[in-house]
Amino acid sequence: MPDIIDPGWLSLVPPLVAILLALWTREVVLSLFAGVWMGALFLAGFDPLSGTAGALDFLIDALTDPDHMAIVAFSLLLGGMVGVMSRSGGTKGVVDVLERFATDRTRGQLLTWFSALLIFFDDYANTLIRGNALRPMTDRLDISREKLAYIVDSTAAPLAVSAVVTTWIGFEITQIRDALASLAAQTADPELAQQLQVGADNAFTIFLHSIPYLFYPIFALGFVLMVVLMRRDFGPMYHAERRAASGGGLLRPGAMPAADTSLEVLQASDDQPHRWYNAGVPVLAVVVVALASLWGTGAAGLAPEERTIRAVIGQADPFAALLWASFTGCAVAILMVVAQRILTVQEALEAWLGGLQSMLLAVVILALAWGLGGVTQDLGTGPFLASLLQDTLPLAVLPGLVFVVAALTAFSTGTSWGTMAILFPVVIPLAVAMGAGVGSAGGEHYGILLGTVSSVMAGAVFGDHSSPISDTTVLSSMASACDLVDHVRTQLPYALVVAGVALVVGELPAALEWLHPIWALLIGFVILYAILRLFGRDPVAGLELDGGGEPASRAASGRETQRID
Repeated sequence: MPDIIDPGWLSLVPPLVAILLALWTREVVLSLFAGVWMGALFLAGFDPLSGTAGALDFLIDALTDPDHMAIVAFSLLLGGMVGVMSRSGGTKGVVDVLERFATDRTRGQLLTWFSALLIFFDDYANTLIRGNALRPMTDRLDISREKLAYIVDSTAAPLAVSAVVTTWIGFEITQIRDALASLAAQTADPELAQQLQVGADNAFTIFLHSIPYLFYPIFALGFVLMVVLMRRDFGPMYHAERRAASGGGLLRPGAMPAADTSLEVLQASDDQPHRWYNAGVPVLAVVVVALASLWGTGAAGLAPEERTIRAVIGQADPFAALLWASFTGCAVAILMVVAQRILTVQEALEAWLGGLQSMLLAVVILALAWGLGGVTQDLGTGPFLASLLQDTLPLAVLPGLVFVVAALTAFSTGTSWGTMAILFPVVIPLAVAMGAGVGSAGGEHYGILLGTVSSVMAGAVFGDHSSPISDTTVLSSMASACDLVDHVRTQLPYALVVAGVALVVGELPAALEWLHPIWALLIGFVILYAILRLFGRDPVAGLELDGGGEPASRAASGRETQRID
């Protein structure tokens, strides 16, 4: 970057331009490319030709990254599987079965929330499988696509970051271990070096101790459940839900869903059998193969006596596991419908290709988001935000400040894992230098270390939820066939409320040792309940209801022409 020695605050401009432009114009592709181009322009010393060429290079680099290509392939293959399931009538069969339990809007949303617990091991799989599988059910219940995307998005990553056996656990423990081990090797104090090494050797224990301090992910999971059970919404989500419940459409007029589910090749004919297992078995195959592959790739490099669940998951290759799982799901879906003579081989392949085609826009958005992530990496956006923590500050406010910086970093870069990779090596040594305890068995100010570790993870998830350039936000919109900007606009007020309560009731009091984290969680849930009670409204209230307590408008408003399925 010839003309810019230290970008500093300038490094924040490209992601902020992309985000603000997307929220203003609702043109996601153009906005993301504008951010990539502006960052490339800075890096090229404000030469427009070199900047344009650099922007294209960033997009090419994003799509040649093996992990990124694995995510693209996983998404496309799942889209193909869903295409076959839809065309064969399997998806409608699942909806017919679920309707026995999801008889109204509340039960439908509750089933969507509980389904997160069945695919807890990975946020990508959780989002894509649930959104695609449950969307026909929520459509039939007049639940807006924005609400489906919110429930899917706000239960996937919070569960993955806080559960003990997930594809995140190995990455998180490695980051904690490496930060402590590196600090132990650098310190001149033998006693402190020994404590740090003990902490590094017990990184998993530190992670387990930090779970009660994961205030935002825990509150996010609970708040979604409150919204569902209390039947209350506020802000843009209230208007989206009222629009859908009154027969005004599952999507905002003029919305551009991240996945096109209206392709004719994906529609099942009325004379086909609607067998639920033609959708259920392929989805089950994806889950089983994913779990088996995680175990297989993780156990391959370990001796038999070393194959504990923690060790295996830590060594597993989640991208390979998801790729094998989605391929298996496609194969099972095609073989089942061809064997039953519901579709010919040609029809099944056409449906599979149609499913891939429906994911094209989301892949473009993902590539642009990754390209913008590459720009922010080269501009040093993450390290610049992390450097803000280097100033002198009271020890007790460190976890809260880390939470804010992690949120800003994830919001600006669109990656929770990247945020953790940037901040863990910075904040753990900073916490220790400021006096945080490092012994895994406790010690003075040990809670500060736990709060700092958890704040990195919680802030990363919150920033990821709030950012339209986040891959998980894009995938949630894609799986739910929701407009990306509409998803961000409706989810953001909820995420901000939860984050505010997490910061004020959790991060600060727990670090100051005013409250035990369990008490902070209980008080936080009470406050969230009160907020929802005071400011939330029932989106169905005042609508003409039928005998089952559902909007009568669904039968009389031309609902089938309104919805996009």
